[in-house]
Amino acid sequence: MVAFWVLIAGLLAAAAPALESVEDNASANLPPAASDSMKARDLVRAQLPGRDATPAIIVVRGKGTDAAASATRAVAAITSVLSGTSRPDHVVSVVSTVTAPGAAAELVSQDRGAQLVIVSMKGSPSDESFQNAVDEVRALASDRAGPADVAVTGPAGIATDTVKVFSGGDRVLLLATIVLVLIILLAIYRSPLLALVPLLAVGVAMRVAETLGAILADAGVITVSSQTASIMTVLLFGVGTDYALIITGRYRETLLDEPDRARAMQTAVRRTAESVLASASTIVLAMFALLVAVSPALHGFGPYLALGVAVMALVAFTFIPALVLLLGRGVFWPGGVDKAAERSRGAGIWHRVAALVARAPAKVASAVIALLVVLSAGLLGYQESFNTLSGFRAATESEQGQHLVQEEFGPGEIAHSTVVVRSHDNLRSSPARAYIATALTDAEHVSRVPDPRMGEDGKTVFYDVVLDLDPYGSKALDAIGPLKQAAQNAAHAAGVRDATVLIGGETAQSADIRSALDRDTTLVMLLVLAIVTAVLVPLLRSLLAPLYLVATLILSFLATLGATTFFTVTVLGDDGIGNRVTAYIFVFLVALGVDYNIFIMSRFKQELRTQPPAKAITAALTRTGGVVSSAGLILAATFAVLMTQPIRELFQFGFAMAFGILLDTFLIRPLLVPAIVRLLGDRALWPTRPGTPQTPSTPTPDPPSTDVPAARAADAGSARLLRAFTWIAITEACTWAGLLVGMYLKYIPETTELGVRIFGSLHGAAFIVYVSLTVLVAIRLKWRLGRTTIFALLAAVPPFMTVAFEIWARRTGRLSQPASAASPAPAL
Repeated sequence: MVAFWVLIAGLLAAAAPALESVEDNASANLPPAASDSMKARDLVRAQLPGRDATPAIIVVRGKGTDAAASATRAVAAITSVLSGTSRPDHVVSVVSTVTAPGAAAELVSQDRGAQLVIVSMKGSPSDESFQNAVDEVRALASDRAGPADVAVTGPAGIATDTVKVFSGGDRVLLLATIVLVLIILLAIYRSPLLALVPLLAVGVAMRVAETLGAILADAGVITVSSQTASIMTVLLFGVGTDYALIITGRYRETLLDEPDRARAMQTAVRRTAESVLASASTIVLAMFALLVAVSPALHGFGPYLALGVAVMALVAFTFIPALVLLLGRGVFWPGGVDKAAERSRGAGIWHRVAALVARAPAKVASAVIALLVVLSAGLLGYQESFNTLSGFRAATESEQGQHLVQEEFGPGEIAHSTVVVRSHDNLRSSPARAYIATALTDAEHVSRVPDPRMGEDGKTVFYDVVLDLDPYGSKALDAIGPLKQAAQNAAHAAGVRDATVLIGGETAQSADIRSALDRDTTLVMLLVLAIVTAVLVPLLRSLLAPLYLVATLILSFLATLGATTFFTVTVLGDDGIGNRVTAYIFVFLVALGVDYNIFIMSRFKQELRTQPPAKAITAALTRTGGVVSSAGLILAATFAVLMTQPIRELFQFGFAMAFGILLDTFLIRPLLVPAIVRLLGDRALWPTRPGTPQTPSTPTPDPPSTDVPAARAADAGSARLLRAFTWIAITEACTWAGLLVGMYLKYIPETTELGVRIFGSLHGAAFIVYVSLTVLVAIRLKWRLGRTTIFALLAAVPPFMTVAFEIWARRTGRLSQPASAASPAPAL
């Protein structure tokens, strides 16, 4: 098994492209493709050739007694070098007082001490060649500016600095995570070999997940950004060590009664399978819930992380047990097996915590809830930020340039908005053009409106609008709606027939991102809560328990967001919470926080077989206290490493996750949940009621001898069902592998639609049989699926992957629409 995973990791690494080469950092920061701002951008590109270039804004401020002359000389020198033959290849045009003297009113500050040079650059800002060209422009501008201050900002400068800030912290993040996790594992295990096992497992899982992700991203199936890759690193380290701690902790406990190491490991894996798989399933499904989002920032975030967690779960159940057994008794060196097993009984502190909960459950629950409510009060200062530059925790030239522009020219000059008015009539000679321009000039928060530009079709007019607000601030975003309405009213009053008004530019895109995120956040929150509830109901076989467990998760989220807002906005002075951070915190905190509830409640359910509810929850708390708290501490520490990153969103997300996980680990799971269970007593798992506990002193009587044949027949029937279920699951998994090899990786335009339909039909038939057998096995085995749930996870994915593949193939043109289709139809 160990050799298998090493071989798989090596083969995939040899076949896959580098993850950095397929990362898409541009689309993650764009609004939905159907939004007005994106439609406006497309019209600019179609109707104004050359205007689709990305502008780099060079701001020059003169020095000395004659600042105006100093700025003029610097601008002349910069314009000469960027307009000459030695200019960077990506430079399309240069607009300055030298090339466009008539634009001096817009390019020169009121005191004439500062000037702007607009450099239009072709290419994609995400390409390395584009970023190198921006660096060349910066070097040339700095060299020719003389004593004058100069900075390159604007969309081109901001995009380049964003990539630099992200790329600078990846290695530091990985190294810091490894060192931190290793130190904590050594403190927990007190054995160097056992501490290395989770790290090796995470390394294998990360390599497999990264290479699979790179292959899928290269094929256009998923998108991966630098931010997603950073979060994947800490997520796998946290989740992987959690699963390793749970499995090895139960293994040490089993060694108390079972000296044979192989049988002890089998027992440990079997007894932790249900809770660990429920945990992994919750995280994977929560990540896939993000697919309902329309904003690219959320929509493309989940699949890659879901892939990583699924791979980590498989590695945890196969690689970790095999490696521990291969290392033999030496894995517990220097303390030995006996000491390692004895520590699994639970530390004294957890016995005292359990006693506290048992003495006063109402007081404990009230105190914890009161603390969570107090922490939630930090939400009074909650606000969001859409300013990318203010989110950098490192000095950048683009931020320096933005401050210069705001000081010398006004806040809106850094990023203009483009109002697009499109009609069915020709507007070349229409007086409506001037009428609309006047109306826009008179609109609220508009600083100036230059002369409009006419599109090639004569039916589209473009107005550059400069606001008197910070184009990335919330007030500017609020101004987009009224500005659109003002243009719409002016076009109607001017007699423009069937006028369509769109607004493009950085501010309009941020406004559309905000609208999409507001919609997506609410929808994703509801869906994730539904997923968590759906996982908890069959796991605990209860309708009541999922309700109060989900309620604790909501309280934990509100308290975490309140504390994060207070610390980062009120104390540290951030402009606001990053616009995507709230959704990220909710999805991850709920998906990961419920893990610890799953672990303790699953153990509580197991203890109910031999003990009454009061003693069962005490035993569950003391037995899981050390392992789960250690897992939570490691998970919190790995997310805290994100606070080393020089990006506001990652800093805030890292702080929130570390804080929230510690809340779940040391307040929710050991105090609030057990207190609620104690208060509910026999109704804690309603409608399931605990049966008569079985103890060694009152063994369950053997069935009468007359029932032995029937019992054997039932066991034989269950075994046959189990074998059939397993073979169907294996067949489904193999078919999925064939699909990946034959269609994802080797897909060619000549592949017929019939081939896709055959694959779809095979998966559909296999899935129907799989679901039927799952229900039969679940009923026959009284929902105790045990190890078969591993195959269930494998087999449940392929049908959905088939559907996703065909949708992707049709949308990307790799698979044509059916020839018989007379009208537009859905992809399937």
